[in-house]
Parts: sequence; structure tokens; C-alpha cells
Amino acid sequence: MLRGDLVPDSTYDQRLLDRKGPTDWLHMDPWRVLRIQSEFVEGFGSLANLPAAVTVFGSARTPRDNPDYEMGVRVGHALAKVGYAVITGGGPGVMEAANKGALEAGGVSVGLGIELPHEQRLNEYVDLGVEFRYFFVRKTMFVKYSSGFIALPGGFGTLDELFEALTLVQTQKVTSFPVILIGAEFWTPLVDWVRTTLAKTGKISPSDVDLMRVTDDPDEAVRIILEADRHRAGA
Repeated sequence: MLRGDLVPDSTYDQRLLDRKGPTDWLHMDPWRVLRIQSEFVEGFGSLANLPAAVTVFGSARTPRDNPDYEMGVRVGHALAKVGYAVITGGGPGVMEAANKGALEAGGVSVGLGIELPHEQRLNEYVDLGVEFRYFFVRKTMFVKYSSGFIALPGGFGTLDELFEALTLVQTQKVTSFPVILIGAEFWTPLVDWVRTTLAKTGKISPSDVDLMRVTDDPDEAVRIILEADRHRAGA
């Protein structure tokens, strides 16, 4: 963890993808592979013994007195009560709320942090935390160790994870993997756009819209995930 003046001006992801300047990268990139490999090894080693888990996404900017924060606590609590570990990005806002709910319910609370160009630390409710340099390594961990995704209202990061999950389900890279959106008022306009623009113009199949389930009830979200797990076990 770095704070203050020790926080670098650029991230490992940025330096990996930057091809400007001299040709030193020709000699450095092969060595970066070892660092990337070490992140995968650390992530797999840290998370391999997790119980069944669900990843919860949402805005890091959500204040603690916001209804979305309280919903995040309820989601984390509901998941933990039926035995799921709760995985988040480990940051503040909705992520903190879900970790808090899981921890207070006696569940396993996991935070997968990421290096950012500003100060951020794992929230105080994480009892198993792993910090990553590269987004793509972290995303692999979210998917590999989750039985499903729950998205609460969030920004670009939440949308990024949401559409990546939907793409993996659509292309059958993952199976029996529910994607649940909690907060009908927030998510319904997006789902309507997917239905009336993407599906209507043939960019996706009409059935792809059904890959997203919208609810305001954390207990319903848990039931959907339990049902998917039972289906997968019986397949």
C-alpha cells in the first residue's frame, strides 16, 4: 500500500499498454509476463479454498447514508446467511457495504483490490484481501471463484464488469451463471435500451436480454443464485 507522495503517477496497466517512447518495451515486456504470472499464482493460491461465492459490484462513490449502501449491506448479509462468501472490489461505497453485511452475518468477506492512480485501500470489513496490479488478472478472479454476479447502482467500473459477465454468459464461456441487477429504478432504463435498441436492431438475440434479472429484493437475488447452483449440480 502506498500513500501520499509515494503513489506513482502511472499504473502497471498503463505502463504495460503504453507503446510510446523508446523501444525499451521490447526488452521489458517478456519480463512483465513473470509479474503477471505471479499475480495469477497469488490470486489462485489465496482464493482456492473459498466456499461458494458471489461477486457484488457497485459504486465506490456511494456514501454510507445512501439507500444503495444499506441495500449493499442487505445483499452481503443475505448471501452470507445461506453460506456464500461475498467478493467485492474491496473499495469503499457499495463494495464496503456488501463486505460489511457479509462480515456482520458471520460470512467470508473478500476484497480484490486494484492499483489505481490515486489512494485507495481495502475497506475495513474485508477479512481476506488480495491486491492486484492488472485489471485482467483481477477480472479472472471475479469470474473463476463466483457462482454469479450481483450489480448494484454504479458507474463505468460496474458497467464494465456487468457487460463482461454478460458477454461470457452469452458466448457460453461460463454456464449457469446468473447476472442480477438490484435497483429497478436505476437499471430498468438500461435494460429497456438493450431490449429496444440492441435486440431490436439485431445486435444481440432477443433471448440475450433475459441474461439480466432485475429485482429490488436481496432475498430474491439469493434465490436465483441458489436455483442456478442447484441446476448446475444436477446437470
